[in-house]
Amino acid sequence: MTKRLYRSANDRKICGICAGIGEYLDVDPTIIRLVWILFTVFSAGIGGVLAYFLACLVIPEQ
Repeated sequence: MTKRLYRSANDRKICGICAGIGEYLDVDPTIIRLVWILFTVFSAGIGGVLAYFLACLVIPEQ
């Protein structure tokens, strides 16, 4: 059985991207959210926001 990446339907804050990645990698979604926040801050806000928006468009909902 193959694992598939989905946006989380039950543990979402905005679109469920971080929770979906956490479920896929078997990592706590809070850690994914903190890494995403750090990426956003260190990329002057543009990289993280753009990546999140693109992930919302590309990753299907569960």
